[in-house]
Amino acid sequence: MTYTVLQGRFVIRYPDLPRQGPEPDGDTIKFMPDDPGLAEELPRPSGTPPDLTARGISVRLEAIDAMETHFAEAHQELLGANAARDELLKELGFTNVRFFADLPNKVESADQDSVPGTVLSNGIDAHGRLIGFVFAGTPPADDGATVFLAETLTDRSANAHLLAAGFVYPAFYATLPASLRTHLGGVSRKARENQAGIWARSTADPNGAALIADLAALQRLVIWPKLFRRLVPFLATRGMSFDAWLRSDPVNRDDGLFLLDRLESGNLHDIVENNGQRFRLTVWPEDFIIDPDPAPQGAPTTGARPATGDVLIVAALPDPAGTDRGNELITLLNTTGATVDLASWTLRDRAGRTQTLSGILTPGAVLQIVAAGGMTLGNQGGAVTLADALGTVVDRVAYEGGQVKEGRTIVIGR
Repeated sequence: MTYTVLQGRFVIRYPDLPRQGPEPDGDTIKFMPDDPGLAEELPRPSGTPPDLTARGISVRLEAIDAMETHFAEAHQELLGANAARDELLKELGFTNVRFFADLPNKVESADQDSVPGTVLSNGIDAHGRLIGFVFAGTPPADDGATVFLAETLTDRSANAHLLAAGFVYPAFYATLPASLRTHLGGVSRKARENQAGIWARSTADPNGAALIADLAALQRLVIWPKLFRRLVPFLATRGMSFDAWLRSDPVNRDDGLFLLDRLESGNLHDIVENNGQRFRLTVWPEDFIIDPDPAPQGAPTTGARPATGDVLIVAALPDPAGTDRGNELITLLNTTGATVDLASWTLRDRAGRTQTLSGILTPGAVLQIVAAGGMTLGNQGGAVTLADALGTVVDRVAYEGGQVKEGRTIVIGR
C-alpha cells in the first residue's frame, strides 16, 4: 500500500488564541499542510471527509494508541499519558513546552508554536483526521508524491519511536499494510519483553486482570486505551454486563476485529474477559486487526479532487537544445467545454518555486508556458504542480531523470 507525502508544519499553539489552541497528546497533533488539497484527495474508509480548516487538520498517528490525557472529562494514568505526549513533541522538535495550569492540555508557551514536518498518510479516519506516520523535518520525498513505506522509513517515524520506547500501546487497524503490522508487532513485543515504559505498569491484559470498581480506579490504571474508552461510558451505566453493553452497539462499542491467532473475524467482546469488577484483554493488542468504522450507506470512500482534470499538464521540455533558462516549456490542455481563466493560477516546481499565470484557455485548447520567475524543470527529474487562483491543486505530474533528453519533449502519460 502506498502513502501520500504531505509536507507542512505541526502546530501546538495559536499565538492569537492560545487558550483556544490545539490539545496535542501522545498520538494526535495538529498539522498545517502546505497543500491542503492533498488531504481532500485521500481515501475515506469510514466515509468521513477531512476535518480541514484554516487552522489545519489533526493527525492521528497510525499503528499506536497513547494513553488518554483527556477523554470525556476523564483521563488515564497521567504519568504515562503526559510522558507520551511530551515525547512526541520532543521528537518533532518542540522545546520548553509549558501547559496552562488551569487548562493542562493547552500549550501556554513554547520555544516554537509550530515546526516543519511531514506526514505520510493513506487516508482519513472516522473523525476526519489524517491517518499517518509523522516525521520531523522533511523525509526524502516531494510534497504530494506517493511512496511505498518500507520498514526502514517507518522506523524513522515518531510512531515507531514511541512504540519501541514503550510510551504507547499498539493499535493496528485494517488501514495498516500487513508488512508494517508484522514489523511493528515485533517492535511492540520487544518493548513489552524489556518492560519498557508503560509495560512495567500495564494491567488488564493477558498477564492479569485489573480490579475496576469505578471511574476513579480506572483513571489510576495503565491499560490499553481503547478498552479505557469503552469502560468510561460503561461505568456510568447500571444493570448491564460489559459483554451485553458492548454487543448492544456493534458500530460504536463492539469493534469488528480480525483475530490473527485464530485467523477468523470477531469483535471486541471476543477478546475482553469480565468477571464482576475484574477486566482484562485476553489477547495482546498486536495480535488482532481493528476494522475502521463502516461508511454510512452512499457515503463516498474515495477522496475528492476539486477541479482536478479540468486543466492537465500534458507535456514538459526540461532540457531544451541550447540554454535551459528561458526555454523550458510546460504544456497545458483545457479538457473542458468552457473557457478557463488562468488569472492568478500558479505552477510550482519540485523545490517549491512558483510562477503566476494569466490569460485564458478556450475549450480543448493547449497552451505552452515558458518556465519563469525562478521556476525550473530539473534535468535529473522533477515535478510540476498546477493550482487554481484559490490554491486548489488541479494537476500534479512528475518525471524521472531517465526520461530527460536534450531537445525532447516529455509527454505525460495518463
